[in-house]
Amino acid sequence: MRPVTVSIDVPYPPERVYDFLDVMAHHERFTNHYLTDWRYSGPGSGMGSCATVTAALGGTKTDVTIEVVEADAPRRIVERNVSAAGRRLAHGTYTIEPLQSGGSHIAFTYAWVRAPLAERLLAPAVRGTLRRANRTVMRRLAAELDRDVSAAGS
Repeated sequence: MRPVTVSIDVPYPPERVYDFLDVMAHHERFTNHYLTDWRYSGPGSGMGSCATVTAALGGTKTDVTIEVVEADAPRRIVERNVSAAGRRLAHGTYTIEPLQSGGSHIAFTYAWVRAPLAERLLAPAVRGTLRRANRTVMRRLAAELDRDVSAAGS
């Protein structure tokens, strides 16, 4: 299946964005519209930080284990996602690029390594549903970054 990429520009430098995204618990704040029941393991940030969540998307629910497998501060974080009893394996990659304005361009790409047969057969619908959900993730991420920066400045 072809990957799904969504992105957003924010007025914060890459280091600030990376530091926020590096903390696994922060992800709950901007993905909890479809990823719920967060259970954490491993370190709170960096390589090996891990969460198991319940994903409710497209009328189905499944547990997903998300683990940070690559980190290149302040530019990139790669998460491995395992779900559907191991039949689905994917990587979620955040890339953070500086903007000339001083802000950052954040892109998130979800790329399947393997997927259950039903998902492969319904790939256009699956990709569309995930794209819509992750566009919402990007808007919520921007809002959470605003809150985080405001709280730090208080």
